[in-house]
Amino acid sequence: MSEPTVKSPFADFEELLALLPMGSEQAVDEVRARDAQLTKPAGSLGELEKMVEHLARWQENGQPTLKNPMVAIFAGNHGVTKQGVSAFPPEVTVQMVANFTNGGAAISQMCALHELNLRVFELALELPTGDFTQEAAMDDKTCAATLAYGMEAIAGKPDLLCIGEMGIGNTTSAAAIYATLFGGTGEDWVGRGTGVDDEGMARKASAVDRGLELHKDHLKTPFDALARLGGREIAAMVGAIIAARHNKVPVIVDGFVATAAAAVVYAANPMALDHCIFAHQSAEAAHTEVLAKMGKKPLFDLGMRLGEGSGAAIAASIVKTALHVHQNMATFEEAAVAGKSAS
Repeated sequence: MSEPTVKSPFADFEELLALLPMGSEQAVDEVRARDAQLTKPAGSLGELEKMVEHLARWQENGQPTLKNPMVAIFAGNHGVTKQGVSAFPPEVTVQMVANFTNGGAAISQMCALHELNLRVFELALELPTGDFTQEAAMDDKTCAATLAYGMEAIAGKPDLLCIGEMGIGNTTSAAAIYATLFGGTGEDWVGRGTGVDDEGMARKASAVDRGLELHKDHLKTPFDALARLGGREIAAMVGAIIAARHNKVPVIVDGFVATAAAAVVYAANPMALDHCIFAHQSAEAAHTEVLAKMGKKPLFDLGMRLGEGSGAAIAASIVKTALHVHQNMATFEEAAVAGKSAS
């Protein structure tokens, strides 16, 4: 008698990524119909027009809204910091979470200015993940539970979700995930992160390479890479992206680390990121490479590498501008402006 098949802790998430809602073309058509009547040459607002179409498609609403745009910051601590991969100590994660809440961080001020709902999700900060150069960062059940927790980010019913993170050591975990999913060595994927010197860069690259070697026989799926090399905040962002897709919430992805979560989703199903906008090109050099591999174009490049969802918040302010213009511009008829001459 054969042994019963044991269901993977990730099976439910893999199923969700195989069965994806595709958005509403009718809603996009409605946006385009209004856009054609606005007092401007067709297509003259470029990417701003496409942003409104993106909102309409994924909200499945020809009159999209931004009444509850949310920035969700996921915070976690990493055991790999024991390898000297960061310029800051792990306790900074806890301190910065308090700073977010108290309004002292860059993201706090951005959200206040642009009326974005800021939520901070702490992920067992007192319990760092395993040092992936010595052991798995998370066992499969812990990783799956964290994915499920991240899905709760949409419980407040945002109409736009911006994902960001905080976690000393997490650029090293992100680099390890990229190396697993896209090939290469630690040196190909690590960057300065919090501002490490050349010796710190070498330690980061070494940590990634040792992690890849240690876990090479257990990296069969994207979720394996997430569990063995990732962090709780990265896993939670994966869950948030999946939940947003199934609940018709468009997403803005922040920088290097948030994109690592998106890369896990992409590796499971490349179409699963169609509801995502990528905010910016990070100053971490490898971010250019991963965005290119996924065929994603960032909205802007301001040389930022802060994390915290800061790039996503700026992108959200641009999307808010695009929607406001679309909703409030006069039509040719309202403004008594002659339309385009017939040829």
